[in-house]
Amino acid sequence: MNLLEAILLYLAGAAAGFVNVNAGGGSFITIPLLVILGGLPVTAANGSNRLAILLQNLMAARNFRNHGFRDLRQGVKLGTFAGAGALIGSSLALEISERIFSLIFSVMMVLMLLIILRPSRESSCHHSQETLRRPVLQMAVFFFIGIYGGFIQAGTGYLVIFSLCMLGGLSLVKTNSLKIVIIATYLIPSLTIFIIHGQVRWIPALVLAAGTSTGGWFGTTFAVKKGDRWIKLVLAVAMVAMAAKMAGLF
Repeated sequence: MNLLEAILLYLAGAAAGFVNVNAGGGSFITIPLLVILGGLPVTAANGSNRLAILLQNLMAARNFRNHGFRDLRQGVKLGTFAGAGALIGSSLALEISERIFSLIFSVMMVLMLLIILRPSRESSCHHSQETLRRPVLQMAVFFFIGIYGGFIQAGTGYLVIFSLCMLGGLSLVKTNSLKIVIIATYLIPSLTIFIIHGQVRWIPALVLAAGTSTGGWFGTTFAVKKGDRWIKLVLAVAMVAMAAKMAGLF
């Protein structure tokens, strides 16, 4: 990886970190870029991306705390259930061939877009409450989210938003403050498995991590200051960006 490729990877990471904190789906861009710019095999890109997302979320969590969102216990609790699932998902990701993983990754991009763009019959995310509904159901849901996140990671943010906001009734700002703690928590065991199996390439991962951390920091400030209305705008932009990528427009 030369200097220009490193700069492009950093900038892409910054954009992905901003989108990930406010919505999700940035890994649908960063994983392919780790392959293209970093020269990584697909499995190593999948593993290396997790280091960047973990550091991004740790940085974002600190900034959310600076803005008064300090409910770490609930995020860690749900993240622990997700972490149990992530151990299963990460192990599966290491067992299959890179060709099959690439095919699954492409299919998941299509399916995730269908889920994101599917119209809702109720305005379930127009909430302002700070107490999570259906806590027992949330634990079960996050175990399965962890399996998906451990396997592919990309798009997990949307699943977390659906669970916390639409099922749990939290505001989008509160949802995003918990989301980064949950994802950071389950990424620790997931990343550990990829490291043990030698599927993390440290230089591209750290370059990307520098970008995602920068984007995550600014993304949390944006989320807190602009509120739910602007977070929804970022969600819409992220959806359009992924649709354009799938159509081969960039």
